[in-house]
Amino acid sequence: MDFSLSAEERQIRDTVRSFVEREVVPLEPDVLRNERAGRPGLDPRVLRDLRDKARRSGFWGINTPEEYGGAALGPLMSAIVAMETGRTFVPFSFGGTADNILYACDERQKRAYLVPTIEGERRSCFAITEPGAGSDARSIRTRAVRDGDDWIINGEKTFITGGNEADFVMVFAVTDPDLGADGGVTCFLVDRDMGWKSEPIPTMGEWGPASLVFEDVRVPAANVLGEVGKGFDLAMRWIGQGRYMIPARAIGAAERMLQMAVDYAKVRVSMGHPIADYQAIQWMIADSQVEIEAAKWLTLYAAWRVQEGLDARHASSIAKLNGATMANQVVDRVLQIHGGMGYTKELPIERWYRELRLLRIFEGTDEIQRRTIARNLLRGHVRLGAIGE
Repeated sequence: MDFSLSAEERQIRDTVRSFVEREVVPLEPDVLRNERAGRPGLDPRVLRDLRDKARRSGFWGINTPEEYGGAALGPLMSAIVAMETGRTFVPFSFGGTADNILYACDERQKRAYLVPTIEGERRSCFAITEPGAGSDARSIRTRAVRDGDDWIINGEKTFITGGNEADFVMVFAVTDPDLGADGGVTCFLVDRDMGWKSEPIPTMGEWGPASLVFEDVRVPAANVLGEVGKGFDLAMRWIGQGRYMIPARAIGAAERMLQMAVDYAKVRVSMGHPIADYQAIQWMIADSQVEIEAAKWLTLYAAWRVQEGLDARHASSIAKLNGATMANQVVDRVLQIHGGMGYTKELPIERWYRELRLLRIFEGTDEIQRRTIARNLLRGHVRLGAIGE
């Protein structure tokens, strides 16, 4: 069992870390200043320039197949890259990617949706969550009714990431109410100019989700993604494939913040001593290190299972639950170590505090992950002590 990275993998990790520290982290004061003034953190043009710089450095389509111009680094290295980009709260990600289910497009759809998305010419969003069906994806109510060569969609989606910026949506609608999730849900590729509307949803963090409304939106039958009735399988593929990427980014943020706490504890003097001398502070630092390392290996294990073509759903649920909990515990300790300064908007800690709270909710709440893990054990889908299976 070899836990080391190859020389090439270490070079990729170090190059990404250098890029983030050199090009992205220096933008953090601008982001904080703009957000304090009620403005967007960064102008979209700045993010585009960053992606262009990264592309010139060879970072484009981290997990995109080579036939589409990507680097095809695979799930394991994609997770490691996400840990590095997670070290900053600047909303930066390498370009050249598309949602994994867009590879289910037919040839016409690939030209119209997949390839332009990879090239950054189009923006997509994934819409399954509804006001009355958050974590219960099987309870969606949005309907699509056949009308000749078209489908008519009516319904509402909520908390859709990228919904305000996207020019097309992968929307999931019930096409056979009798079958429901068991063969009665279909995914449609719907351009914004086909008539759906979006409204921003204010949140406690900087995440800007949207509510999407479909009122008699007419969609050509040619815009069905995959097969009619097979949409729920696509949705689960989308949700499950990249779930380990959430804790990966959380690990990067937690490591960055823990280093901030270590540095601050050495220079902050209280009652004649650096607070690093006090056991209370030392234990918070030690506990944070232990939890970060545990989350890291759970996340890498889930990514490894995906890379090896193994069923990674259980491992990803464990990684997501553990990583989300870990990040919230670490940021709380780091804020406590910084005291009053940690609570101010002068430092990024309170921003991370708000941002990381989301991890315990989206793409499967803590409760849903616990339910999944427990059911897998109770039903015998996985067994304790099964190493390497």
